[in-house]
Amino acid sequence: MGCAGNTIVRTPELDRLAGAGVRFENHFTTSPVCGPSRASIMTSQYPSTNGILGNKTSFTEAQVREAYWMKLKDAGYHIGFIGKFGVGDNLPVSRFDFWRGFAGNGQYYPDGPSGRHLTEIQRDQATEFLRSVPAHQPFCLSLSFKAPHVQDQDPRQYLPTPDTLSLYENETIPPPRGAGPEDVRRFPAAIQHSETRKRWGVRFSTPELYQASVKGYYRLISGIDSVIGSIRKTLREQQLDGNTIIIYSADHGIFNGEHGFAGKWYGHDEALHIPLIVYDPRHAAAGRAGTRRGMSLNIDLAPTVLDLAGVQAPERMQGRSLVPLLREDQPGWRRLSFFEHHYPIGGWIPSSEGIRTGQWKYIRWTDSAAPFEELYHLADDPFETKNLAGNPEFARQHGALTKYWQEWRDSLRRDPGTWREPISEADLKRDGLI
Repeated sequence: MGCAGNTIVRTPELDRLAGAGVRFENHFTTSPVCGPSRASIMTSQYPSTNGILGNKTSFTEAQVREAYWMKLKDAGYHIGFIGKFGVGDNLPVSRFDFWRGFAGNGQYYPDGPSGRHLTEIQRDQATEFLRSVPAHQPFCLSLSFKAPHVQDQDPRQYLPTPDTLSLYENETIPPPRGAGPEDVRRFPAAIQHSETRKRWGVRFSTPELYQASVKGYYRLISGIDSVIGSIRKTLREQQLDGNTIIIYSADHGIFNGEHGFAGKWYGHDEALHIPLIVYDPRHAAAGRAGTRRGMSLNIDLAPTVLDLAGVQAPERMQGRSLVPLLREDQPGWRRLSFFEHHYPIGGWIPSSEGIRTGQWKYIRWTDSAAPFEELYHLADDPFETKNLAGNPEFARQHGALTKYWQEWRDSLRRDPGTWREPISEADLKRDGLI
């Protein structure tokens, strides 16, 4: 987004939303892949806790009952869902008052090449919902864009809305920041020959492909941005803008050629770091807009939504409400997080887990790329180019983070109703990591 420092992509509506709301600078996914991350957003549980490790596993009935949207419905909210549900094929259609969702990744042109673009369809569906909300009933609309995901199996990959095709025509996209494509050579063969490399070849292997792919990606983002503006216009027309909170985020990041990768899946920040904007008109009126540096996670969204609505979050939720951070950064806030990827497809996308602090990153590859480990000092190496694993100078940090990884991993197999973050700020201070 422009408000996050990108000087090329055009996101005026998101920039305005961030300017009047709170933008979280250090927001991360707990699993950089569609289905598991979406399940974590809805249930506020890590994938190893809720058991949703891939895109084909559906929610159990118990998980449906504890999803944020179901808790809101139980509290009297009119709830709607539009777009990519992303969690299995057994969709909870009947639970919603308004349903325009779909399973899988969907198609940008669901009615064929001469039909309307999915982002435009979703814009009109959002308008339909907002105009049909019963008077004086609180509502929650979950609008889940396919954009800016690629269209898998289509040689063009990125299929933006027609009105954005002229954007960026005269721009030259700079090369990836930090680690370029040659960086892939330091990784094990299982990673060098993985799906991330196959997709890199399709999208970024020539200068022309790189320019076309990133411009297509940016155009899809600008298409989302336009819909944000349309939604805010409809809220004003319905006189709902003064009492509607808007939360904007994503399920995962993406490699646009960094490290020689394309896609997501891995534990590097290109895949883990995602946007988060929370616009609350009450806070905007009180002058509380700005940025927050406290670490936030996708599992925090459900308890935050429920807290803002005055609804008690289930004990089994593992995230934290971000409401305190909406006021100001909080001393002693979360200092580290765990991430995991165990997509069950046989090793052609290697699985990994790890720990991220404000200054350190530890990645442990767990199947076809094992026993490979990565250790980065993010304070000095934010683009993760210098692997310090095995360097005796950093043996203390390596040992501590390995221990944290094991403890956190083990904790996720326990009863989530009694789960607590297993590593504290005191642990980090003791081990010299802050």
